[in-house]
Amino acid sequence: MKTILFAAAFTLACAPAMADSCKVDAGAKHLAGAAQTSFMKKCEKDAKATCDSQAMDKKLSGAAKTSFTKKCVKDAVGS
Repeated sequence: MKTILFAAAFTLACAPAMADSCKVDAGAKHLAGAAQTSFMKKCEKDAKATCDSQAMDKKLSGAAKTSFTKKCVKDAVGS
């Protein structure tokens, strides 16, 4: 059971590092103009939801939560 929990925690911790950023994904899909803008907005919204969830899992609040979420979203979006 401990092995499963460790593997799950390791996967969650490494997921942002393994995933490409929104900018990289948009470039790989050759998006431009309105399509790129729409994709980036959706990607940023999804990243914020994921980062908020991770902050809750880590039981962060206040300035720590804000700082964590801001960095997490910035890393996910790639700006």
